[in-house]
Amino acid sequence: MKRAIRIGAGEALVLTANRLLDGHIVWRDSHGLWQRSIVHAAIFSPETYEAELETAIKSAQSDGVVGVYEVVVRPGIPAEPVSVRERIRAFGPTVHPQFATELDA
Repeated sequence: MKRAIRIGAGEALVLTANRLLDGHIVWRDSHGLWQRSIVHAAIFSPETYEAELETAIKSAQSDGVVGVYEVVVRPGIPAEPVSVRERIRAFGPTVHPQFATELDA
């Protein structure tokens, strides 16, 4: 079943997944490779992303990723995810670094 997504005026899409090896969030670049930073994510128009999504899903296992899906973004460098959930996935926790605590290993 296809996910329902809402794309507003001036918005586009990027593809994301999680790496199987370590669970890291990854973003698909314009060469079809998975990168750790959204800065490298290829930006797709609402009219063209479906073919890219289908290709990414078909090659997910051989690429070592799981859970491939599209994310609505405001184009730019870096692309800015529209939803809070995806902004956290792209840029990290919402805690100001001054107030963050580091855990000793």
